[in-house]
Amino acid sequence: MYSLIKFFLFRFNPEKAHHITFFLLRIPGISKIAGLLYKKRHPSLKKRVFGLDFINPVGLAAGLDKDAVVFNEMGDLGFGFIEIGTVTPKPQPGNDKPRLFRLVKDEAIINRMGFNNQGAVEAAKRLRKRNDSNVLIGGNIGKNKVTPNEKAVDDYIICFNGLFEVVDYFVVNVSSPNTPNLRDLQEKEPLTALLKSLQDINNQKVKSKPILLKIAPDLTNTQLDDIIDIVKQTQIAGIIATNTTISRDGLSYEKTELEAFGAGGLSGKPITKRSTEVIRYLKQKSGGAFPIIGVGGIHTVDDALEKLDAGADLIQLYTGFIYEGPKLIRDINKRLTQKT
Repeated sequence: MYSLIKFFLFRFNPEKAHHITFFLLRIPGISKIAGLLYKKRHPSLKKRVFGLDFINPVGLAAGLDKDAVVFNEMGDLGFGFIEIGTVTPKPQPGNDKPRLFRLVKDEAIINRMGFNNQGAVEAAKRLRKRNDSNVLIGGNIGKNKVTPNEKAVDDYIICFNGLFEVVDYFVVNVSSPNTPNLRDLQEKEPLTALLKSLQDINNQKVKSKPILLKIAPDLTNTQLDDIIDIVKQTQIAGIIATNTTISRDGLSYEKTELEAFGAGGLSGKPITKRSTEVIRYLKQKSGGAFPIIGVGGIHTVDDALEKLDAGADLIQLYTGFIYEGPKLIRDINKRLTQKT
C-alpha cells in the first residue's frame, strides 16, 4: 500500500508532499485504519528508560511534526513515542524555499529548514489535545534565529517552561546545521552552562523531567569525550545520537548536482554507519553511564538491530520512515518480539 502512496507523494516537491501527508493523516479515521495494519503492541516491547515507560522502542524523530499537528495520528501508526519540534520561543518562518531535497539514489534527504515553527505557545496548545497517554511525547527545543548565542539560554528556558506540562521529556537541540552559529553551542563551556541552567530549573519542579542532548555525527572523538564529561557534570538523562551531517562523502551525485542542492543537513542511508559508530563509542567509552536514543539512517530492520546492538536503548525514525513508510515500524517491532 505505501509503495503506491509513496509513488504519488514523490511526484511533488518534498515540502509539498509533507503538507499533503499531514492533510491525509488528519482525515478522520485514516490513521486508525492504517494502525490496524501497522501498529504492533506486545508486552515484550515495553521498555523503561530514564524513568519513563515506553510501549515500544521505536519513536518518531524531531523535525517531521515540528508544530505538534499529527502527533496523535503518528501514535496511531505504531510509534512508541513522538518527538515534536524543534520548537522555538517565538514563531519563525525558517529559511527561504526551496529548503528540502530528496536524494533518491542514496535514499537520503538534505534539509535546511531552519527551525520553521509556530512557536512554543501554539505547540503547547495542541499537545493538550493528546489522545493516548501511553505514547510518550518529547519536546525538542531550540533558539530563535535572531537570538544571539550569548542569550541562547533564555530561549531554551522559555521553551522548557512553556512545554513542561505537556511533554514527557525534553531534547536540547544545539546540533542543527541550519541555524547560523548554533553548533558553536556544542563546545564544552557554553553547552555545560546551558544544560546546567535547564537542570537547575528542572530540579525546582515538583517532579523533574528527563533532559536529553541531541548531538551531531560530525563530532570528533575528543568532542565526544567532552560530551560524556558534560553528561556526568550536568546529570542530564541521556543523549540522542545523531542529528544530520554536513558531510557529502560517498553520495551518488555529481559535485555540480550537490552544489545545486546547496547547504543543509544530510539524513538517511548515508549516515547509517557514522551514527552507529557514535552510539558505540559513547556506550563503550562511558561504560553505559547513560541511555542513548539511536537515530540516523534506519531504513531496515537490520539497521535498527545494529543501532540497538551498538548500545542504543531506543531508536527513532525520520528519513527511513519517509522512504519505507509505517511498515518499517511494524517490522522492527515484530522482529524485536521474536528476539525475546
